Amino acid sequence: MKALYTLLFLFVSLSLYSQDLAELDNRNGFKEIKLGYPIDSVKGLVFKKDIIERKEFSAKVYETEHPDYMLIGDVPVKKVSIKAYKDLIYEIDVTTAKDPKVMRGLEKSYGKATYSIRIESYYWKAENLSLVYKGHRKHVSLTYRSGPVIRMMYEDKGKKVEAVADDC
Repeated sequence: MKALYTLLFLFVSLSLYSQDLAELDNRNGFKEIKLGYPIDSVKGLVFKKDIIERKEFSAKVYETEHPDYMLIGDVPVKKVSIKAYKDLIYEIDVTTAKDPKVMRGLEKSYGKATYSIRIESYYWKAENLSLVYKGHRKHVSLTYRSGPVIRMMYEDKGKKVEAVADDC
């Protein structure tokens, strides 16, 4: 009988945990800024610079200070930076004031975070995206990354290599 209760408890715990990550996938980004959406869907966007992501992919960095994105509850957002590859959003970096309410809110929405010693950060990994919470001395960084767009980057790289191989 004890084994049955233990098994039932584990099943309920795992299903609740997966529902939280499903919520992360469902939200798919920060507020109305959605990963994988065209960059022009973001309000108040300002182009900052061209970059080479991961030493091989051409991308662009944008920022927005639109009032819709500048608060998480009552915690002020200092900066919202967005990276785009082929005009599709693949990364959103949100910098907030250091406030424990941010982490509590994230854990309430997405479940308990996993701590990574390697990157010294907490993270959530859903099917199509990841969210990394990194605390610094005076601020907190939230980084949302799109799995499908990053996979597309590597697929495009593979196509270029195949084109070169076919041309040899």
